[in-house]
Amino acid sequence: MQPILEVKNLVKTFKLSKKQQKIEKTNTKVRVAVNDLSFNIYEGEIYGLLGPNGAGKTTTLRIISTLIKKDSGEVKVNGYDISKEQSKVRSQIGFLTSELKLDDFFTPNYLFDYFSRLHGVPEEVREKRKQELFDKFEISEFKEVKVSDLSSGMKQKVSLVISIVHDPKFIIFDEPTNGLDVITAKTVIDFLTALKEAGKTIILSTHIFSLVERICDRVGVIIDGRLIFEESMSVFSEPNSLEERFFLEYEKVKGGLA
Repeated sequence: MQPILEVKNLVKTFKLSKKQQKIEKTNTKVRVAVNDLSFNIYEGEIYGLLGPNGAGKTTTLRIISTLIKKDSGEVKVNGYDISKEQSKVRSQIGFLTSELKLDDFFTPNYLFDYFSRLHGVPEEVREKRKQELFDKFEISEFKEVKVSDLSSGMKQKVSLVISIVHDPKFIIFDEPTNGLDVITAKTVIDFLTALKEAGKTIILSTHIFSLVERICDRVGVIIDGRLIFEESMSVFSEPNSLEERFFLEYEKVKGGLA
């Protein structure tokens, strides 16, 4: 089976300023954010990219999404190279990050139309899709309300809807339930499941074990930019849980818990 996403020997480093070195109490001038990372994701699965804060998850997803450049390695989305075929890659993916900032001045209605046009979605398709998504996430009542006046949960819902205006085949979610109340988080999780049932392929970056256990087919654990292990979720059960395995591997990498 051909992978939807192929990541091979991916490397990304960042230069540290003197101020950053001082804050982090290090003399190291370069931080390795992603270190020889390789994994594949196949059609129709939800793949969990699990790791602590600072593990390199978001950097990896930004590279896949063509938002930042890699140092070396190879990444292909549905056969398209992220370095050589960026526009085709972007047409294949939807990317939702907790760091997505919506312009306070605009309304959900305007933003949906704007990003639909940006992706070349026909008007009749756009209107039907907007109605379906706005109703599903209970945005319709707030569609003409400025983003600045929306709750944090509603802003997250709008961000999610905007990320999939073009009905992408492959969807990237970076900490999609971060900061959400339990009701909104459940809505997002249910939607992820529905996307999978619709045949979409999803990569889910998170540090929440229960979320991975609930909806993912496979999990890759990343620590210090390296893939430490990768397993089907079917292998985990009490007492050999994902959390137990994670901390065993974490101790090996870090030489014991702090």
